[in-house]
Amino acid sequence: MNNHRDGLENINLSRKPDVPGLIFRGFRGKEDYPTILVVILGCASVDGIEHSDKLEDITYQYTHLIHCDLYHDMLLAEVEDKVVGFCRVSWMLEASGQWLGCPVGYVLPQWRHKGIGSSLLHFNEERLRQIAAQLKETGQIPMDVPCLLDLTVNESEIDRINLLERNNYKVRHYFFEMVRPNLENIPDILLPPGVEVRGVESEHIRLICEATNEAFNDHWGFTPVPLEYFERMTNNPDFDSSLWSIAWQGDQVAAMVISSIFKGVNETFGRKRGYIDNICVRRPWRGQGLAKALIARNLIALMKLGMTEAGLLVDAENKSGALHLYESMGFQVVKREMVYRKPLEI
Repeated sequence: MNNHRDGLENINLSRKPDVPGLIFRGFRGKEDYPTILVVILGCASVDGIEHSDKLEDITYQYTHLIHCDLYHDMLLAEVEDKVVGFCRVSWMLEASGQWLGCPVGYVLPQWRHKGIGSSLLHFNEERLRQIAAQLKETGQIPMDVPCLLDLTVNESEIDRINLLERNNYKVRHYFFEMVRPNLENIPDILLPPGVEVRGVESEHIRLICEATNEAFNDHWGFTPVPLEYFERMTNNPDFDSSLWSIAWQGDQVAAMVISSIFKGVNETFGRKRGYIDNICVRRPWRGQGLAKALIARNLIALMKLGMTEAGLLVDAENKSGALHLYESMGFQVVKREMVYRKPLEI
């Protein structure tokens, strides 16, 4: 990552609102992380988003972004030396071959409806257009690959939704946040014959990663998960192997259910909730009740660790019947998320 950016201060934008004292500047380095956190939390309290990040969380997240150079891909809006909003971009390739540019932006509630959000969004779009064009020119992606702008929005983020729709973004997909409000009466479901759950060893991580990518390859909007993602999870000080239910048949990973406990979120919101992050079954083992058995196993593991409820996110249009499966396991829909997309003209 670069240590500086030319033109760091007072960047001129083609679309700049008439707000006294407003300037746009680039990322200065780790000194900006506290301000970024303040803006994120200030937006969350109004937008109905649950955030409990601390400075160390933001620092870790922003130093491990993929396909994002903060010194070139981030912009901060500042009024009289106070940051009132910021934006950044990254990108990814879907398993389907589509290139997705991912714009992110925040404006503090008291500074909204002044054109700042529109300026940040325009910067994001222009920067992603530059990145996509460069990737095509250098042969890193095919010249004819479809390029889209893509971001996920919670239904409670009314201001963000209005901004996107004014700029011709359209809803393309829905996801549901689901919660099992208690961990009582968990069914005892046997694994299919010949399938067993084994403890997680370091030499298993690559196979677990490959099985995940294969199982999700036909899901809407899926992007391959890098091996580093699983390695970071297992190297985290809070890693608990009891929350990883990996089902094997012989030397093959058949399915998995992986859960997490976010202590900071639970402390902030006064609850004891575990999250089921990864539920997948490879095709040869589908239709045998394997997912249901592993979910039950994970719910019991969460209960043993003192949790009283569980949550997950599901594709509302999943063709394998995941929504019905989770409902049968006691989960209820509590929120809806929408994926907004817009073609990116290169």
